[in-house]
Amino acid sequence: MRRRAFIAGLGGAAAWPLVARGQQSGMPVVGFLQSGSSGATAHMEAAFNRGLKEVGFVEGQNVGIVYRYADGQYDRLPMLADDLVRSHVAVLVATGGDSTILAAKAATATIPIVFTIGSDPVARGYVASLNRPGGTVTGVTLFTSNLEAKRIGLLRELVPKADGIGVLNNPTYPPAADQLKEVQAAAASVDVRVVVANASDERDFEPAFALLFQQQPSALMISSDPFFYTRREQLVGLVARHAIPAIYEWRGYAEAGGLMSYGTDLPDAYRQAGTYTGRILKGEKPADLPVLQPTKFELVINLRTAKTLGLEAPLSLLARADEVIE
Repeated sequence: MRRRAFIAGLGGAAAWPLVARGQQSGMPVVGFLQSGSSGATAHMEAAFNRGLKEVGFVEGQNVGIVYRYADGQYDRLPMLADDLVRSHVAVLVATGGDSTILAAKAATATIPIVFTIGSDPVARGYVASLNRPGGTVTGVTLFTSNLEAKRIGLLRELVPKADGIGVLNNPTYPPAADQLKEVQAAAASVDVRVVVANASDERDFEPAFALLFQQQPSALMISSDPFFYTRREQLVGLVARHAIPAIYEWRGYAEAGGLMSYGTDLPDAYRQAGTYTGRILKGEKPADLPVLQPTKFELVINLRTAKTLGLEAPLSLLARADEVIE
């Protein structure tokens, strides 16, 4: 078992020796709060550490990191955030969606917070503006929750005869209601019906898929949700069992065998969060660090999966893809 996964599983007691050693040596300690699980987000943690290294901080040498994972159970986040605050961390990093930043903001009004989220932080009241966040909060927004209409369009391009699209939705994810509105508006504009099934726990997956396929949709979209991403292999397997074309948000889904993904460069966002964390440790204020936005959106198509489904991807779509998995 990885050391940080072991520590995260033990809870707050395991963090205290690390924090105490950091304080005694003068080494700052960062609290890393993640809505997902340690194994499923290891590549993001590695990217975060690369960002820290870019500004001169190396975990275990001149900075300590205490990791906390909610494992997709968003209701655990307030307790985990409180635990990190009690550990007197120098910076609290809230990753994996809106639920983490909400928990972090509720836990402290004084410790600097660096977030990675998919929604608009201004619209949700986390910062005053993108250029001048104000207060103690800044970070990286991916705007993934605003890309649902684009994904509907891409799915229709690959499956032009689709007259019904199923949507797997997590109602406990704060942006979920807005995501559904965007999906429904985009589907209505091309005269496609939408079938919605909810899942907030992996035990909900089988019943949700059964409900979806009673309505016989022609294609499927897995909504943007950090919990879903941590269960991407399980979800891709369920989709494959039903042999239906599907689109997802992150390239990790396509790499796991999903048909198509469209979203931002997730590891790079975590790298940017790492650089911001390091800059704050060096004395910069979150209020003066503009919220970073994505500059690149990735379209990944898995041709192996397309062939299994009997689909032929249009050349125009393949030409726009950033990566084609063959």
